[in-house]
Amino acid sequence: VIMPYRKPLDGQPLSEWKEELNRVHRKVRARVEHALAGMKTWKILRDYRRQARTLGITAAGIAHLYNISRTG
Repeated sequence: VIMPYRKPLDGQPLSEWKEELNRVHRKVRARVEHALAGMKTWKILRDYRRQARTLGITAAGIAHLYNISRTG
């Protein structure tokens, strides 16, 4: 897990490299959030009632099907 840098409590701005890292972090997080939102449209993931240990396998399968449906 990569956490973005917060602005210091004294109000000083972040250094340029920290701002750039936060910018990249926002872009990656937005893509992941959109992908998860798209996968939740699949009923099997939205209504998941199986054992928690099988969620990763199920999510990977849904992601594969989702990618196939997006590419045609």
